[in-house]
Amino acid sequence: MSEDEAIRQLRMLADERALGCEVDPGRLIEAGLGALLTGLDTPSIRTLAGLASGEAEHAPGLFEEVLDELGITPRLTADPNAVLWELARSWARVIVDGSCDPGTAAGLIWSGAAAPLNYPEELSALVAWASTWEDWDEEHSDISHEELNAGIIHAARELLTVLPQPPWIAANPPLTAG
Repeated sequence: MSEDEAIRQLRMLADERALGCEVDPGRLIEAGLGALLTGLDTPSIRTLAGLASGEAEHAPGLFEEVLDELGITPRLTADPNAVLWELARSWARVIVDGSCDPGTAAGLIWSGAAAPLNYPEELSALVAWASTWEDWDEEHSDISHEELNAGIIHAARELLTVLPQPPWIAANPPLTAG
């Protein structure tokens, strides 16, 4: 993961939280650890990355401090649906670039974007793959884990070709560290 990818992940989590999505503290801790491993180093990133599972209740507050230290703000617009679409794009990008498990990210698209957007057609293929991934059982499936991941990656690539980048994103390009 590069610093830009770490910042993109932090921004994506900030967007999710700003939309009122419940973000598991473990994901916040993992994002802090990922950011630290790329070279992003602030006092709050170090503390967040070092939290033990029994200290997870501190993750949301530390995550907010990380955002403040890095100058990351949620990309909310007057249209919260635009943010949901950007989250779907962001999760699709991490599927395609390999920085997240395809099934996990497809599940996030399903629950975090498709459901609140009332299951738009553009997200139907990824929702179908996410459902298959969730129900997948090696012993009783006619599809291999590799084929399942390949299908999710293909659907994510297709999604990125049909979803234009919203104009408000161009006005707020990703932060670069340093």
